Amino acid sequence: MSERIIDLRPRTVLRVLLIVLAVAAILEVIWIARHVVSWMIISLFLALALDPLVGLIQRRTHLNRWLAIGLAYLLVLIVIVGIGWSFIPKLVDEVNGLVQATPGYVHDLTHGRGRLGFLERKYHVVEKVREQVDKGGTARILGLSGAAISVTKSVISLIAAVVTIIFLTFFMLLEGGAWMERIYGLLPEHSQPRWRAVAHDIYRTVGGYVSGNILISLIAGASITVVLLVVGVPYAVALGLLVAVLDLIPLAGATVAGIVVAIVAFLHSIPAGIVAVTFFIVYQQVENHVLQPVIYGRTVQLSPLAVLVSVLVGAELAGILGALAAIPVAGAIQVILRDQLAHRRRSAIELPPASGPPEPPPALE
Repeated sequence: MSERIIDLRPRTVLRVLLIVLAVAAILEVIWIARHVVSWMIISLFLALALDPLVGLIQRRTHLNRWLAIGLAYLLVLIVIVGIGWSFIPKLVDEVNGLVQATPGYVHDLTHGRGRLGFLERKYHVVEKVREQVDKGGTARILGLSGAAISVTKSVISLIAAVVTIIFLTFFMLLEGGAWMERIYGLLPEHSQPRWRAVAHDIYRTVGGYVSGNILISLIAGASITVVLLVVGVPYAVALGLLVAVLDLIPLAGATVAGIVVAIVAFLHSIPAGIVAVTFFIVYQQVENHVLQPVIYGRTVQLSPLAVLVSVLVGAELAGILGALAAIPVAGAIQVILRDQLAHRRRSAIELPPASGPPEPPPALE
């Protein structure tokens, strides 16, 4: 067998090295600016969720784009203020009550009394916790001096993030169409209709998922609040808000919320705990088999395995934000893959059939 020698030109090697360095530099910039990137992702999802409302306002009122966006912001603000005015005072009272009741729960636990007393009587949880605190006591005491600074920085960062996301969402709604037209203009003219259709399918997939996920979370929080109020469990509104927030997280969020609600319900009474657990089991089936297919419709068509894998990968890469973005990103990738397969099939059909060997000339008589 003869040896095969591959000769790489210096220009090719240099080009590969430059590509590797460029990718590494881009990844480094993304990592350094990861907080800004996360704000941009959140703003993108909010813009996709608000764009149908902005379009509806434009069609009904014939306002300019920026006026329609401002009116949409005003409507959302009115809804938030109305909801807050109706239950935030109740929520504040219940959260304060929960905070004030927590020392009583801890006291019962440390003395082996109450519904959680068995943790101390059988497993000696308090002694184990104290032992761990004593081991790291010095570090904890020294770390308390920077707690106030850390909390202040967190509050300032949160305020900056909220303000930035509001403005980013506004400008994405205002200039998103123009930017997409610029991107389409970079493509060959014959391929622009195809990629416009792909972008429209991705927009429908991501926007449908964001709007549907928010609606399902609101239904989950409202329904558990009603059930807890009926059975007399305290802090029903606070627990309902917790369920609505955690239900935004795919797969694991509803489970964590159910565990927290069940613990508080069992602390109130055993029948209330049984009702809460039963409701969560039944509601989860209704959400998975009725609400999600009806609300999502045909926007996000992913198998359960694809959902699980995408959420696990997203959570590993970017935590809760990655888990939230995993399903719409997977849906967008699926749209692109389907388009590629369809384009390949169309190309195969349009190719002319291969001509066979030429027929032999007729025999001379």
